[in-house]
Formats: sequence, C-alpha cells, structure tokens
Amino acid sequence: MNRRQLNLGLLSAASAAAMSGPGLSTPALAQSKVVVTFAAAIFTEAGRAERMRAIIEKFNASQDKIEVQPVAMTFATMANTVFTQMGGGGGPDVIRFDYIDFYAAVAAKRIIQLDDYIKDADYKFRAPDKGLKVEGKRYGVIFDTTGYALLYNPTLLPGGTPPKTFDEFVRTAKAVTKDGTFGFAFRATMAERAGFWQDVCNFVYGFGGRWSDDGGKLTINSAKVVEGVKAYKTMYDAGATPKGADAATYRRMFWEGKLAMEVDNGGVAAIFNQQAPSLPLKAAFSPFPSRDQGLILTALAINANTKVKDASITFTRWLLQPENQRLIQDALGTNSGVEVARTAEERARQPWLEVYDEQSAHSVSQLVTGHEVKTPEIQQIVLEQVLKVLQGGMDPQKAMDDAQRIVERRVLRQ
Repeated sequence: MNRRQLNLGLLSAASAAAMSGPGLSTPALAQSKVVVTFAAAIFTEAGRAERMRAIIEKFNASQDKIEVQPVAMTFATMANTVFTQMGGGGGPDVIRFDYIDFYAAVAAKRIIQLDDYIKDADYKFRAPDKGLKVEGKRYGVIFDTTGYALLYNPTLLPGGTPPKTFDEFVRTAKAVTKDGTFGFAFRATMAERAGFWQDVCNFVYGFGGRWSDDGGKLTINSAKVVEGVKAYKTMYDAGATPKGADAATYRRMFWEGKLAMEVDNGGVAAIFNQQAPSLPLKAAFSPFPSRDQGLILTALAINANTKVKDASITFTRWLLQPENQRLIQDALGTNSGVEVARTAEERARQPWLEVYDEQSAHSVSQLVTGHEVKTPEIQQIVLEQVLKVLQGGMDPQKAMDDAQRIVERRVLRQ
C-alpha cells in the first residue's frame, strides 16, 4: 500500500467517524477516477451538509476522470486534525479553512500558491478576497463569507421586537429566561476556543475595541476592549444564558423555540431555516454601541502534500464559475467568493439576508492586524484572561493588562 492509498484509507475512516447524522454516509472509493478529498466542517452541519454534497455530486457528474469525496470534520477539531495530517505528509487534498487557520497554513508552508492557476482578471472577487493574498501571493480563494447580526424569535420577545441597546439587551434576555427557555447564548469555554474568540470579538468590536491599531500596535488593554469584556461578563452573570452549552446545543435550542436570541453569522440563520422552516426567525443589527461585528471568511486551499494537484485545481476552478457560486450562496445562506447578485426569490425565501448584506460593510476581521499569523497564540492568551474575568471574578482591566503584557513578552518577542 502506497502513502496515497494509506492516506485515503485514513481519511475515509475519519470521515465515517465524523458523519453520524442521517444521510451522511461515506461514499465508496472511485475505482477508475482520480480521487480528490475535500475536507470541511460544513459536512457535519445539518441541512447544509446535504446541500453541499449535492453540489459536489453535480461536479462529479460533469467529470469523466475526477471524483471529489467529502471528508467531514467538526469545526472544533478540524484545524488540529488537518494540521497533524499535513505535518505527517498527508491530509486531504482540498481544505475549507477558517480564516485564522488559513494564515497558519500559509506560515507553515502547508498549502500551495495559486497565482499560476487563479487569475484575478477572470473573476469578480468580493472585497475580502484581498485577505487571501499574503505578501502579494494568492494561497486560497473565498469559499464563503458573512458577518454577524442578532437572530431572534419574535414570539419570545416582549412586543416581538428586538433590543436596540446593550442595556435593553440584558434586560430582555433576563426577562424571557424562564421555564427552560433562555434569553441569550454564547460560548465561554476553551473547548470551543475558535467560536469563543468569535463571540468575544463581536462584543469587543461592538463596543468600539480592536486588538491592535492599523499599524499593528497592540491595544488589547485599551478602554474600548475592556468595555467589551465587561459587557461579556455582564451577560455571563445575568443568569439568562445556558452556561456550559456548546454551540451545537444552544443552536438546536433556538430552532426548538427554547432560545430567544443569539448573535450569530448568516450561515447559522440558513441552518435554522432549514431545520425548522416554520420557526419565526428574524434578524436585526446587534444591540451594541457600534455596528462593527466580526467577519466570517472561509478559504478554499490546496494541500502542499497533494498528489492530485491538477484535479484539485480543476475542482477549485469549477466552484468559481458563476452558476456554481450561486449554488454555494443559495446552499449556505452566506455570500460566495465571487460576486453573484441575489435573486428576488432568494430574498423572499430568506428575508434575513437583507440585514446580513447591509451589515457586511461593518464586518471586521477577527485576525489581529499586523500579527495575523500569530493570532492563534494571541487568541489563546486573551481568552485565558477573559475566562479569569468570567469564572474567577478578575477585574477586566487587570485581565487585559496582563494579556497585553503576556502577548508582548511571549509572542511578539519570539
């Protein structure tokens, strides 16, 4: 057995273990085609997994010599799994990276440059695409992108209207928390570090904070960042959240009508609609002093270890065709990487899209400006300090002072 066969066997086993939901079965290995393995957390997501698989099947039906096979990995474990595999000389051929992990993959030289294969002049890329070029070189293309807004169930809110200020937000969340129903939910454990970071960023950005300035100077302990951390603590202490619940749990609570509000991305709105079509679902701008919220951007990249580079590039180019970008956009409820106008039918079927589209101008990268590659290390330190505030009662200013000092000493002086 050669390494390629061994890697495919391992990936198929990993895929089978991760795909336990209905309709998520592992396809048999193609016997006469070049196999391209495509890893993405989306293949574990109810509703969206089936839609994305249908797009892949459309590609497979169009090809005589290539077959793409999905590899499902959960969002919480995917980055560690894929980096471990790539470090050993294997891993999936095509990978849908979260933005923060994309930068880490570039720094580790785990993915290939695409400049010779993807030309800017051939596509009308969305503005965030510029973030997939590092030192002028393209290492990926946008798979999908969206921002954050307040999702709410109007039947659970007083008067059916969402809060517009943070104080009203907290009061409303507390008022509707009763009889097994909660007002709000977010992440606050290191077990979901990536999602925890996203949620903290939304509060910090919503209060006008940034982790660094435009020149890359750290601002972790600035007044606005501290305000955002204080607000996170206020909501954490309000008794209005299901503490300890992971995202999968509280999102299920939402579509079951047991959660009134959450600040989440446009892809989650689509999942809610798919899982519970009759659920009253509305979106509004997040109830923070600033409209700024985090940016979700996933990148499609090709593993430097791949033995099927040409086939992987063929698949990537196929996905970038306008008609296929529309399929991705419709399937995921987010924006695709190439600009494709939404149809009137799409807007009528998914009315929350208008809020997310308007919010896009206020979406801010969750990477630390000037220290993008080191963001995972900074993230770890900051979140450890935030937990001291939430669980240990540490003063938010002291916690962020400590975080800034630790990052400067441990990360920036390396």
